[in-house]
Amino acid sequence: MSGLLAVIGKGKDPKLVKELSERMSYRGPDESDIHIMENGSILCHESLSIIDLNSGKQPIQGTSKAWMVHDGEIYNYKELKETVLKNHTFRTNSDSEVIVHLYEEFGYDFCNKLDGDFAFVVIDGDKYIAGRDPIGVKPLYYGLDERGRIYFSSEMKSIADQCKSFSTFPPGHYYTAKTGFVKYYHPEYEDHKKATQGLNLEVIRQSLIESTRKRLLAEVPLGVVLSGGLDTSLISAVTSRLLKEKGEKLHSFSIGLGADAPDNIAARKVAQFLGTEHHEIHFSVEEGVEILEKVIYHLETYDIISVRSGVPMYLLSKAIADQGVKVVLSGEGADEVFGGHLYFRNAPSEEEFQDETIERVQKLFTADLLRADKTTMAHGLEVRFPFLDTDFLDTTIRIKTEEKQPKTYDGIEKYILRKAFDIAEDQYLPSEVLWRQKEQFSDGVGYNWVDELIEYCASKVTDEQLAGANVEFPYNSPTTKEAYLYRSIFHKYYPQVSAAQTVRKWIPKWQENLDPSGRANAAHLNGNFETVKNGVTV
Repeated sequence: MSGLLAVIGKGKDPKLVKELSERMSYRGPDESDIHIMENGSILCHESLSIIDLNSGKQPIQGTSKAWMVHDGEIYNYKELKETVLKNHTFRTNSDSEVIVHLYEEFGYDFCNKLDGDFAFVVIDGDKYIAGRDPIGVKPLYYGLDERGRIYFSSEMKSIADQCKSFSTFPPGHYYTAKTGFVKYYHPEYEDHKKATQGLNLEVIRQSLIESTRKRLLAEVPLGVVLSGGLDTSLISAVTSRLLKEKGEKLHSFSIGLGADAPDNIAARKVAQFLGTEHHEIHFSVEEGVEILEKVIYHLETYDIISVRSGVPMYLLSKAIADQGVKVVLSGEGADEVFGGHLYFRNAPSEEEFQDETIERVQKLFTADLLRADKTTMAHGLEVRFPFLDTDFLDTTIRIKTEEKQPKTYDGIEKYILRKAFDIAEDQYLPSEVLWRQKEQFSDGVGYNWVDELIEYCASKVTDEQLAGANVEFPYNSPTTKEAYLYRSIFHKYYPQVSAAQTVRKWIPKWQENLDPSGRANAAHLNGNFETVKNGVTV
C-alpha cells in the first residue's frame, strides 16, 4: 500500500513533484522515493511496507528500461512468478514487481491476470500505462496541465492545483497514450439477465472463506474492523478461524460514542464468542466535530454519508495504527452484493432490485471504498475487503434475484448470506448477531452522533447562506445546512470545479425520506428519523 504520483512529460521540476507527492506522505510512512526517467517523466512513491519489508522499495525497474509504481496488493503474485513470469529475473520479493514484468511479457493487455487491489503506472521510454483494479478498491486520479503533461495520483490533493482539469480514474480500466481508456473488466454479472444461478449456500460460504484467506497475505500485524453488524462479524469469524489454524490470535477493533453504543454492544458479544483480543474505542460528539475539517480534507469528498461515517472511521483507524497493526480486514461490499441496505425492501421489481445491486457495486469506489481507504491510509493503515473479491462477486451477484428476496422471509435483508453461515456445522456467530438488523456505520456508533452532528451544522450555517448555495456552488448545489457545511470545507481545500465533479452523492432509492441514514427508512426498528423541517435540515 502506498501513495503514487506520476508526471508524464518533460519540464516539471523534480523538487516540486517530490513536494506534491509528500502531500500524501501519510499513505506511505515507511519510505519515500523518486525516479526521473531519461525523457523527463517522473515517478514518486510513498511506501507502506506490507510484503518484502527489506527490498521492496519503489519505484521498481523491470528487466529493461521500464519502471513502475504501485499502490495495493497483488494476491496471486507468487503464482504469476511461478507460471507466466517463470523466465523473468526479479529484483525484489515484492508483490508489486510482477506488474512491470507482466507489462514486459504481454504489453498493455495484462490487467486481467492480476488478482488484487491495485493502482499502478508503468513508464517505458515514451510509452506508459496506468491501471486501476476492477472495483476501485485503490483510489486513482488523472489530470492534464497547461503544457499537456498528464498526471496520475493516488489522491486529488497532489495534483488539483497543478492541472487545468482532472478526474477520477475509472475502475476496471487501463489507460495508454495510444489506446486511451480501455475497459478490461467485463464480468457477466453486469447484465441483470445473467442472474440465473441457483442457490448453493455451501459455495457461498466457501467462496467467502477463500476470499478472506487470500487477504491474510502480510508480513506485518493484522486485525479486523468489528462493528458487530453481520458483515464485519462474518469477516471476523472467518479470519479468527483461519488465524487459529496458524496458532495466531486475532485483534478486533470497534468504535462508538460509549460502551452502550449499538455497535460496541454487538461487537463485544462477537469478540467474546470468537475469543479475539478486542479493543473498544470511545469518542464524543465534540471530538468528532473537532476533526470534521481534517477528515473532509483526507476524504476528498463532501458526500454526506461518507463524512458522517468517515469521522468515526478516521478515529478508529488512528487507534488501530497506534496498536502497531498495519493491515485490517473489513466488511464493505456485502450490502451492495446482497441488497442489504434497508431501502432494497422497497424495490418495485426483481429486475430493479438486481440492477440496483449491480450499480451499487459499480459505484462503491465513490463512497464506501473511498471513505475506507482514505481514513485508514491517513494513518498508514491498509484495509482489505473479502466481499469484493472478483471470484466471490461472480459467485454471488448472478444468483437468481428471487433467492435474494425470499417471499417467505420478507423484510430480512441479506438472507442468503445469513443462511449460508447459519447452516454451517460449526456455529460461526451468535444467532442474535447473525440476524441483527442492518445499521449504517454512522448510526451504529451511536444515534446521537448523526443527530447532534446535524444540529452542529445547522448552528454554523445561516438561512441566508443556504438560500444562496446555488449561486455559491452552482455545480451539485447543497440543499441542506449539513451539506452546505461539508461543501464549504471541501471547497476550502479543493476549489476547482473538477474537484467538485469527482464527488457522487450516496442517496437511497424507493423511500420518502432521502437522508442516507438507515434510520430514515420506515423499516428501521428505531426509526422516526426526522431531519427536514420546512425544507431545511435542522
